[in-house]
Amino acid sequence: MYRGVIMATLIKNADWVLTFDNENTRIKNGSILFEGNRIVEVGKDIMPPDGTHVIDAKGKIVMPGMVNTHHHFYQTLTRNIPETQDIALFPWLLKLYEIWKHLTPEAVRIGAMVGLGELLKTGCTTSTDHHYVFPYNQPGELIDEQIRAADDLGIRFHPSRGSMSLGKDQGGLPPNEVIQTEEVILKDSERLVNRYHDPSEYSMCKIVFAPCSPFSVTGELMKDSAILARKHGVFLHTHLAETKDEDDFCKEKFGLRPVEYMEKLGWLGEDVWFAHGVHLNDGEVQLLGDTRTGVAHCPASNMKLNSGVCRVKDLQKAGARVGLAVDGSASNDSSNMWAEARIAYLLQKLTLGTNGLTAEDVLRMATVGGAQLLGRNDIGSIEKDKAADMILIDFQQLAFAGGQHDPVSAIVNTGNSNLVDMTIVNGKIVVENGRLINIDEEKLAYDANKISLELLEKGI
Repeated sequence: MYRGVIMATLIKNADWVLTFDNENTRIKNGSILFEGNRIVEVGKDIMPPDGTHVIDAKGKIVMPGMVNTHHHFYQTLTRNIPETQDIALFPWLLKLYEIWKHLTPEAVRIGAMVGLGELLKTGCTTSTDHHYVFPYNQPGELIDEQIRAADDLGIRFHPSRGSMSLGKDQGGLPPNEVIQTEEVILKDSERLVNRYHDPSEYSMCKIVFAPCSPFSVTGELMKDSAILARKHGVFLHTHLAETKDEDDFCKEKFGLRPVEYMEKLGWLGEDVWFAHGVHLNDGEVQLLGDTRTGVAHCPASNMKLNSGVCRVKDLQKAGARVGLAVDGSASNDSSNMWAEARIAYLLQKLTLGTNGLTAEDVLRMATVGGAQLLGRNDIGSIEKDKAADMILIDFQQLAFAGGQHDPVSAIVNTGNSNLVDMTIVNGKIVVENGRLINIDEEKLAYDANKISLELLEKGI
């Protein structure tokens, strides 16, 4: 059984290679040759150099790995809690903060392993995460635990150093036990950049600065984070315009709508993306487009928390960058990118009818769109000189029977396992036959369930 990187690998005889290049080229009976972590040729009947490892993809669809643009890995340990299943965002947060304030470094690491593992098994090769809960009685190096988990699993990672500085006593939402001072937050943000951020092509780790939301951080922290991020050339991320409650909060506290508040703080531009972007008026949609600001579309979470529907097509038409995201597992309650693509497709059809997103639109948003959101042109499509990040889907499984007429539509609308056959990241196989190959899945599940119970015993 092949594992790891060798000088050259040829994937041949795929039923379909879906490139998601600028022309959305589809290659029947296609092949891909990559050397190390770089794609060198895409087409048919490729003649590989001597010693090339060959993967026969007959009966498979090959497409770029998907890019998850917003998540909260620690929430994998607090999903399906009965008390949090049928309430809106603000009361949902207040209940869960009482559990999350007991997070430990081990819990953060295991939660990251679970979320990343589920993503890899469902077609994701690059993920962000937005970790903003730093309990006062725990070590502060929690992002380091996530980075180690991503490295162990072999996934491309954009960890977002989240933060909360506006506690209950200052009119914010979170309890004081999980907030930090601005000085601590900025110092740790800079430490992470200096230690882990790799700005080079094919980078496996890029740090992001991500104050949590307008209702949990001060305006000073938002402005100072933006200044520090631009000094180091890293991206900015936060939640924005997710609910009407947030809209009311911003108008009452700042006298501004959320997007207006972000504009005032210097938080618009090609180095910024927001999670959700649900409650936007026409002028705000156009402003995000004019500034090339990004939005991570989180359809399952927005539906479950009754937050609303993101205006994806309007944002794209205006010029905003839009990617797909599963959001935190306590509001989804899954880290399943394949399922998220289907939900995105159906939600936009429900909202816009025949003018909704096509299956190709959705998969493009989940691949190229996500790459653009993160400011990357080295991932997101299968083309020469792009990173060797791709997934193989078994097109012969029963769930696709009778539905093989359009491979793109089949991926979005058909199939019932949601598990890919193989995931390749940076030229390395990390999922094979639907299983993670770098860790013991059963032990991980056992450890996660144990820690989850411990957290609930302390918090409820």
